[in-house]
Amino acid sequence: MDDKIINNDVRIRDHIVETYRGHQQEVCGLKWSASGQQLASGGNDNLLHIWDRSLASSNSGTQWLHRLEDHTAAVKALAWYPFQGNLLASGGGGGDRCIKFWNTHTGACLNSVDTGSQVCSLLWSKNECKLLSSHGFTQNQLTLWKYPSMVKMAELTGHTSRVLFMAQSPDGCIVASAAGDETLRFWNVFGTPEAAKPAQKVAPEPFADMNRIRIR
Repeated sequence: MDDKIINNDVRIRDHIVETYRGHQQEVCGLKWSASGQQLASGGNDNLLHIWDRSLASSNSGTQWLHRLEDHTAAVKALAWYPFQGNLLASGGGGGDRCIKFWNTHTGACLNSVDTGSQVCSLLWSKNECKLLSSHGFTQNQLTLWKYPSMVKMAELTGHTSRVLFMAQSPDGCIVASAAGDETLRFWNVFGTPEAAKPAQKVAPEPFADMNRIRIR
């Protein structure tokens, strides 16, 4: 609730390396790009910020690269497209209900789709051009979309409260969803490992080469 984002380097004793200030209410969504160069943040103030580490001047604060004000409700759901480093999807809350797509180099909104319900989380397939969204009121469903056409491919129901979080298995095929109904559900939504073929080489996860912690 202090509106700040603090970037910590856990390998060093003086671990606070950058502080990002720009939100006016609670920060409720954070997601690094695959390169670790850009950070997307969403807030309860309906704002979406794109931060670039190359613009960081000191740990006293830094300026956002883009301040995006198109959503009309809190922005919690964020997901970077795995096959294009500057493409971000964001989802708005109950007063917005939209999934928006952004070019984070220019700040341009490429597309906006009204889903009809609160967007709680977003997850891209690692192997195909598909996007999975999870929702709240009224159906508490997961929706599978074909990208970039955003044709709805399937709706997965079973949760009885809003689906707050999703996580993908290492092979990219199984998705676990966690909801306010206090249950975990596992979905075979992205096919099988034998059938899945990467669309192209995926950038490594940020900090993937970090294998030990050093304390000074």
